Amino acid sequence: MLQRCLQAVAGQDLDPTRYELIVVDDGPDPETRRVVAALAKDNETRGLAVHYLVAEGTQGPSGARNRGWEHARAPLIAFTDDDTIPTASWLPRGLAAMTDEVAAAVGRIRVPLPERPRDHERDTGGLERAEFATANCFVRKRALVAVGGFDERFTLAWREDSDLQFMLLRRGYRIARADDAVVLHPVRPAPPGISVKQQRKVFFDALLYKKHPQLYRQRIRPRPPWNYFAIVAGALAALAGTLADLPWLAAGGLVLWAALTLHFCAIRLRGASLAPSHIAEMLATSILIPPLSLYWRLKGAWHFKARFL
Repeated sequence: MLQRCLQAVAGQDLDPTRYELIVVDDGPDPETRRVVAALAKDNETRGLAVHYLVAEGTQGPSGARNRGWEHARAPLIAFTDDDTIPTASWLPRGLAAMTDEVAAAVGRIRVPLPERPRDHERDTGGLERAEFATANCFVRKRALVAVGGFDERFTLAWREDSDLQFMLLRRGYRIARADDAVVLHPVRPAPPGISVKQQRKVFFDALLYKKHPQLYRQRIRPRPPWNYFAIVAGALAALAGTLADLPWLAAGGLVLWAALTLHFCAIRLRGASLAPSHIAEMLATSILIPPLSLYWRLKGAWHFKARFL
């Protein structure tokens, strides 16, 4: 994927001496270094500068991106990820959107999906509706310096881009749209039930909420996931009724849990693949997601000392 992405960036409809390509490896990984070295050699005669950096002492995309823009010589920074395919006009269109009064611009992300996608495919498809995603954005280096760059406490690829967006907005910087600066984002392969593992990302919602409570409620989630709380409450009531030998409590809790879980599953299946294997996956993950999501949500609230539900 990295090689595919780098070839697309190197092939931009822009004089190769006008930009540099920086790859930051937070592995580090010898194969990544080899891919970057080969690309640098192939483009040396064209005048495209290609740099390989290792993000030491950090973890996750926030630290890696900080190492990248700090190393950059240009006053404008374009961010993308290794699983994208920037179109040939990506950089020229992004540069055109960065007029004098604009501190950042957000390009368009296109995610090719089947007519009825599976859960993981539709989750990736949500990038098309993202307000600000570092898979396709342009930021002035002076603005990054002013806000301190990415918060490296976001150690997973989750909410670190919204945090940067909110820091820019709170500083009064203007963020423009660059809808003609397009990157393709094919869906990465993932095992069934990946949505269960992804619940750990909710841990970082607590950090984003602590830093920007008003913007979080306005732009991310206007209210807590009360349906998750109700589902877990029903399961706990059923367990408590069983242990206390109170059949009415056990039955009531079980009915509440089952009804809300099936409703949650049905909502997730709307417009999605109805293949039997996918229906089974969605039913199983609908049982697991509410308690796991609340666990990570409350763990994040405790860790970051945030009054967050």
